[in-house]
Amino acid sequence: MSVSQFISWCVAAITFGTVIMYGCIGETINQKAGDLNLGVPGVMMIGGIASLASAFIYESSVADPNPFLSMVISLLSCLIASALAGALYAFLTVTQKVNQNVTGLTLTIFGTGIANFFGGNMMKLSGGVGTISVARTANVFRAKLPGLFGRFGTFGSIVFSHGWMVYLALFMAFAIQYFLNKTRVGLNLRAVGENPATADAAGINVTRYKYLAAIIGCAICGMGGLFYVMDYIQGTWANDSTIEALGWLAVALVIFTSWKPANATWGAYLFGLCYWAYIYIPVGVSKYLADKLKLTNVTYMQNLYKMLPYLVTIVVLCIVSRKKKRENQAPASLGMSYFREER
Repeated sequence: MSVSQFISWCVAAITFGTVIMYGCIGETINQKAGDLNLGVPGVMMIGGIASLASAFIYESSVADPNPFLSMVISLLSCLIASALAGALYAFLTVTQKVNQNVTGLTLTIFGTGIANFFGGNMMKLSGGVGTISVARTANVFRAKLPGLFGRFGTFGSIVFSHGWMVYLALFMAFAIQYFLNKTRVGLNLRAVGENPATADAAGINVTRYKYLAAIIGCAICGMGGLFYVMDYIQGTWANDSTIEALGWLAVALVIFTSWKPANATWGAYLFGLCYWAYIYIPVGVSKYLADKLKLTNVTYMQNLYKMLPYLVTIVVLCIVSRKKKRENQAPASLGMSYFREER
């Protein structure tokens, strides 16, 4: 593998991993409050389509759209739409006591359906498949760090060749880790997830914390969809369910990281490396493995490589499940509704 190929592989892994990282961070906040939100893929779809639709409407209705204003509109639309999805989830699971698993799966189906519906209609309005483009908005999201891009050799090419949302995700991972472990509000949130009855008896408003965790967590998840649409596929839409697949990986990554957001910084990038391995693994290695496995066609190896992120997920989940330390386990009340009258 040449140096340029290695750089390309790492850059692709970081970009792809950032989508998963946003989903993981948001879902960690949800789960720390005791809510198992399986609606992450749907929320990411909602965030992605809301950002694209708002930018598309703005760029289509203004003769000379302002790129920065378009970025702000896109970001706010994503956050509002994703937060509303979180509020809906909280209303159903916290207020109405609906089963969390069913609610989350329903939210995923709903988010995927509504995103593809509006995505398909925007394609028709813009002239057909592949014609949606909000290039001005996407270029703001994809802008490189001034003064750093192109410096520091190979290291700089890997680290500084990304849009600002990559670095925001890294900051958020460590900031939320600090928030959960070192602040009073964060510790209260963890108390709600561990034992809501005890937290309630101590004067913590369980309902408020669960609502805020769902709303803020889903807003962050939605940013993963925004990043995918605006940065990864450069301001267009694709009905290929990739965002949904990455959303499920984000849910798995929460367990992978032992509910520690800072661990998502390397876990997400590992998934990204595995995901793109089928392109960058040398042909000689593929031929050697194909011979050993008695495969008649080397291209079959690529199909096996595409299984790597999911195989890694299964292996890691098996390893994590064997850890007996309490700090590496899920919140004690995860997935369970809280009935105050039973306290």
